[in-house]
Amino acid sequence: MAFSEIMPFLSLYISSLGNYTKSQVTMYSGLVYAADFFVSAIASPLWGMVADRKGRKLMLLRSSLGMAVAMSLMGFATSVWQLVALRALQGVFAGFISNAQALVASQTPRKHSGASLSTLMTGVTSGMLLGPVIGGVLAQIFSIRLTFFITGGLLLLTFFMSWIFVEEQFKPVVRDPNQKRLHNPLAAFPNPKLILVLLSSTLIVQFGNISISPIISLYVKELMHNVGPITVVAGIIAALPGISNIIAAPRLGRYGDQHGSGKVLLFGYIFATVMYVPQGFVTSVWMLGILRFMIGISDGALFPEIQTLLTKNSPVELTSTVFSWNQSFQSIGNMMGSLLGGWIAGVFNYNAVFISTAALMLINLALVWWLVPEIRKPQIQVAND
Repeated sequence: MAFSEIMPFLSLYISSLGNYTKSQVTMYSGLVYAADFFVSAIASPLWGMVADRKGRKLMLLRSSLGMAVAMSLMGFATSVWQLVALRALQGVFAGFISNAQALVASQTPRKHSGASLSTLMTGVTSGMLLGPVIGGVLAQIFSIRLTFFITGGLLLLTFFMSWIFVEEQFKPVVRDPNQKRLHNPLAAFPNPKLILVLLSSTLIVQFGNISISPIISLYVKELMHNVGPITVVAGIIAALPGISNIIAAPRLGRYGDQHGSGKVLLFGYIFATVMYVPQGFVTSVWMLGILRFMIGISDGALFPEIQTLLTKNSPVELTSTVFSWNQSFQSIGNMMGSLLGGWIAGVFNYNAVFISTAALMLINLALVWWLVPEIRKPQIQVAND
């Protein structure tokens, strides 16, 4: 919730920091979004190695406390470049969700990992659902700056909740002395090609999703003709995918455990492609809201199933490592999506962002279909059971 609270108005906050044109705001928005993800992409694998040695709970504490400080400081920003620097600082402390996923994955029987990770994702998506609405309302009633301080307070609350209530049965990783594995980390995995394709899929899916974030509030503003409670409506539109995600993710996770996560993954790509295209041609926020609601179903199929396949096809002692890689690829997707999403909107228009995202989903579907044909077969799900 804390992460998504600032999304509906971050672009509006940037526009208030200077006298910028529409093109400048979209491009600066992409840069501000990307700063966090660029640093996170570098830091995540390092934190993942520390997590495998010291435990995931310690990483939860590090992440929540560090981001609480960084988020609060954003409320004091007076220029775009200060905001970029603080977003980069936030990226240093990123990794709460990925370590929560690694903790659950490492302590859950493999045959139930799909349902467990999908259930965990309902917590993530519930926060994504509540965050934009609450953030939009707070920004409308109070101010954007005050909302940053409240968000920092939520992250501090997460720090204390993790410290007091999270328990971990942690066993440090015993490193294989085999030199081949040290020089080639993928040698420890039974199907390295599958791992690379899944990590690349995380990058592409997140690229498509985040490319929408820098422009969604500006798109809503345009559709509302700059009249009405724009931050509130933008928050609601941003939250709608979370509703369908909460409904769909656990059910799709259970279906994937029984019939094959690969089937759910392929469905997610097809459905996302079909839903993204018309979003670029809507003429009202109602039409946009309906289509954004449908996107939550594809997200409920894609992200949990990628994580489930990573879990089921990775050695248990490398759970944090593979999830940190996944976090790193996700951050690269976030960074590229933020930069190119803002650039595409600035050079062309908002509708071009949705069309390019649909094309990416189609490309990713082809990548999975042709490079890893065994992903269509149920037996891949039990490789490590």
